[in-house]
Amino acid sequence: MAFKDTGKTPMEAEVAVCADLIRGAKEKNLKVKGPVRMSAKTLRITTRKTLCGEGSKTWDRFHMRIHKRLIDLRSPSEIVKQVTSISIEPGVEVEVATADA
Repeated sequence: MAFKDTGKTPMEAEVAVCADLIRGAKEKNLKVKGPVRMSAKTLRITTRKTLCGEGSKTWDRFHMRIHKRLIDLRSPSEIVKQVTSISIEPGVEVEVATADA
């Protein structure tokens, strides 16, 4: 995952997208719950630096943290499509799940 050097940390992009979604929902007078922070998931890979196996045993460690937020909107699916049609910064993924009541 690559981030542009805009002076922002990756968490600031996530917070900005959450704020835009909530602002759009409140403009349409929807009931909004959240954002609820879910626990962060850390993916780790440890690998040898040398491919041939010779030399000193040096290791590279890579990790990626995945942060999730849950926002609950009570509205028809057409309005949810309008609210979620905002510009999303690179490196932030938005997943929309609908439940018919």
